[in-house]
Amino acid sequence: MTGFRVQDGASRRLDDIYVYTRDHWGEEQAVRYIRGMFQRFDDIAARKVPWRAIPAEFGVGGFYCRYEHHYIYWRLLSDGAVGIVTVLHERMHQMDRFREDGPQ
Repeated sequence: MTGFRVQDGASRRLDDIYVYTRDHWGEEQAVRYIRGMFQRFDDIAARKVPWRAIPAEFGVGGFYCRYEHHYIYWRLLSDGAVGIVTVLHERMHQMDRFREDGPQ
């Protein structure tokens, strides 16, 4: 199984998701949601979920899938690991945020 690495932009988004969820629905729900997200990262790395390519017209390379109310975006890194680029809520303007969080 290939592993994954959470990149800086995704790490910041995960922190925000945790705090928002905790503040609105409690600590237990926040922990459950983040654990589920990390399970999805494992599933992505193991190719247990479809790797949908980001459409070319967006001008960014990579893949995405949905986890509950969020979209996870990732790239395949040169060593074969999955680089989790960002995690965005379904209501966010996806491609602008992807570009903001992606590696510079």
